[in-house]
Amino acid sequence: MLVMNHFMKTSTIVVLALAAGTLTAVAVVVPGLNPVPTPVYHVAAASAVVDHGTFDKLLHKHVNAQGLVDYKGFKADETAFNQYLAMLSKNPPAANWPKNDQMAYWINAYNAYTIRLILDHYPVGSIKDIGSKIKIPFVTTPWAARFFSIGGEKMSLDNIEHGILRKKFDDPRIHFSLVCASMSCPRLRGEAYTADKLNAQLDDQGHDFLNNPAKNKIGKSEAQLSKYFDWYKGDWEKNGQSVVKWVNRYSTTKIDGNTRISYLDYNWSLNKQ
Repeated sequence: MLVMNHFMKTSTIVVLALAAGTLTAVAVVVPGLNPVPTPVYHVAAASAVVDHGTFDKLLHKHVNAQGLVDYKGFKADETAFNQYLAMLSKNPPAANWPKNDQMAYWINAYNAYTIRLILDHYPVGSIKDIGSKIKIPFVTTPWAARFFSIGGEKMSLDNIEHGILRKKFDDPRIHFSLVCASMSCPRLRGEAYTADKLNAQLDDQGHDFLNNPAKNKIGKSEAQLSKYFDWYKGDWEKNGQSVVKWVNRYSTTKIDGNTRISYLDYNWSLNKQ
């Protein structure tokens, strides 16, 4: 059992324990469990693939090469940003959309609504400062808050990540693309994800993430990896893969079964410029 001193982006069951007269939330890790349901949303009969051009322009304008965000700049362009979010809300992916169009939609939606959440509480030092002081995974965290609607369904960031992207598409590279507004997250791209470039974009994110010493410190004999490789270990091990294989896919420094692996502390400070 792990005492919850940070939000655990992993599969957990929460137990309330009475210790020294204090009610404490305790997270028990259960491999393979994903308790977030897939949301049911309404799709218009003639739903067309959406254009992420507005979001693309805003990212080009307000995200630097390090993936840091000018939240004040986004605030100044709030009208255009809200119009993009309204378009997402009214046009969820239809089942007949190509897979890459669906994935690009949900990745962009996750990142855009994360920015919206920060703007709603700005200035804030960390996304973890938002909401209840007692963070119970999938219940009271910022990621569990149903603060937006898509296709008439109230949703949370957890719904997108765990209920849709991880369940439906089975591509661990999504973990390189979803940005939780924190310094230890992958960098936010200065462009929107699009179907025609999605595979290249996800591979580029993987290469950037694994070769950034602020996110992963990789040596032949010892590797200090991002918590992502611990939290989502089950995802990295699907289909005959492993953490080592995924690291070696993108890292310029290769590791093997003899490499000592540990995990870096997660920096939840806001990813602001």
